[in-house]
Amino acid sequence: MTDLLIATRGLTKVYRGGVRAVDGVDLEVRAGDVYGFLGANGSGKTTTVRMLLGLVLATEGAIELFGEAMPRAGASVLPRVGALVEGPGAYPHLSGRANLTLLDSTDGRRRRGDRRRRVGEVLDQVGLDPADRRPVRTYSLGMRQRLGLASALLRRPPLLVLDEPTNGLDPQGIREMRELLLSLNREGTTIFLSSHLLAEIEQMSSRVGVLDRGRLVLQEDLATLQAPTGLVRVRTPDVSTALRLLDGRVVDRGEGHLVVRSPDAAALNAHLVARDIRVTELGPERRSLEEIVLAASESA
Repeated sequence: MTDLLIATRGLTKVYRGGVRAVDGVDLEVRAGDVYGFLGANGSGKTTTVRMLLGLVLATEGAIELFGEAMPRAGASVLPRVGALVEGPGAYPHLSGRANLTLLDSTDGRRRRGDRRRRVGEVLDQVGLDPADRRPVRTYSLGMRQRLGLASALLRRPPLLVLDEPTNGLDPQGIREMRELLLSLNREGTTIFLSSHLLAEIEQMSSRVGVLDRGRLVLQEDLATLQAPTGLVRVRTPDVSTALRLLDGRVVDRGEGHLVVRSPDAAALNAHLVARDIRVTELGPERRSLEEIVLAASESA
């Protein structure tokens, strides 16, 4: 499977005392994915991310990035990975621009003028002022997160590995981060995004994995998980009349709505309207990501 940029087999981390933080995880992240890696705090997400990047050694199992074994191939693989893990690191007495310039100076392939231009580009890209000379110690948490993402983007990596990148951002900042990441993905960047924010993941991801107490309990394309269920939600002020008409096909009812078993939403609508049932809204019933995650965790 050559299109896998991240693949793990039986990935396990056991800490002193026999605590299994990660337990037999098989990840498959394909080129072009926005992969939402979900789980409650303490589920093992950050430990998994750290093992992917060689920051923590696995107790058991195998990791491949770009088809190469990690951490052995780290020197050749990691320059192609942009990462933001457990908050950004920076020299607090230097400005954001100075921090990025210092980081980029480790890339001997870029000339000074090109480096200056690239640093300005990524600062602007993440919503930081390239002319801001304030030291990083004066930055808010949200600004630090933006700076961390800027450092991850410096080398235009084909793979981004991000751990809670919206931490500390206000709602506008979260939206801007989402738009930026989706724009990068449209341009060809594969994104592995660890988060506990279901609403954000649902708006961004093409594929999700759910970690529960160290075990991967679900991994699937989001479109597959949210495919129509064969049920149709009908909103109508004529609930009682519709209930009698659809006797035996109604699986749930509430204030102003019914959930009906029907393979054809259009035919159901025509059937109701022909019998003078006022339909204000009708559409296929789909599970929310929250429902999907809760069901996967409860059945594990």
